[in-house]
Amino acid sequence: MRRTLQLAALAFTLTTTCRAQFHFPQHHAKPVQKEDLSWLATFANPAPDGREAELLHDSRFKPFLRDHLTAPQTFWNQNQSLADTVIDFLGVPSQVVLDQNRFLSITGCVPDFCPSRGLLFIDLGLDNPFIAFAAIDWTKENKVPGQPGADYTLWLFTNRTIDETEVPTALKATLARWTALPSSGSTSRQNITATILVDPDGTPHQVTPATLGIQPVPEAKAKS
Repeated sequence: MRRTLQLAALAFTLTTTCRAQFHFPQHHAKPVQKEDLSWLATFANPAPDGREAELLHDSRFKPFLRDHLTAPQTFWNQNQSLADTVIDFLGVPSQVVLDQNRFLSITGCVPDFCPSRGLLFIDLGLDNPFIAFAAIDWTKENKVPGQPGADYTLWLFTNRTIDETEVPTALKATLARWTALPSSGSTSRQNITATILVDPDGTPHQVTPATLGIQPVPEAKAKS
């Protein structure tokens, strides 16, 4: 009798387990497919300046910007998308540089107003690429742009939310190198007095320039 009860209990357990497996199948997550952005890196050749004018006219470039840089922006033309703002700020080509065969930076300025400069940074070494756009905008209440001591604001938009402690080292190095150079037609570094980090949903956060690797303009030069 006891053996009969044991066999019955075992049969019940097996039946219950089979039903559970039938109703709750295991799902295995599909691996995320890496986006192939190798075509962007080709525009860094020939060094040192690359072929930015060709990149801006490549049919893949604008869709790439629209897919990855979707935050609303309020500092430039009203109701203009961030992707179109990037195009404006790269409108006069400067350089396409590939660092460590991984970090791509594209620089330029606004046509007919080169004190407004742009930098697009792309980390090509990640499965899900990290992308940032930096724009230097003249603080209009201050001195005439290009004049020593004129103030500028740097806006930094990213395709994923980061705080000021998570700014990638490669991005900070790229920003430091870029902001150390004067704008086209000027011999003075731009005096960046405000830096604003913008989340993908458009939320702005004021951070210190040093947080982004930006060095201050020496006091004597800023006031001359």
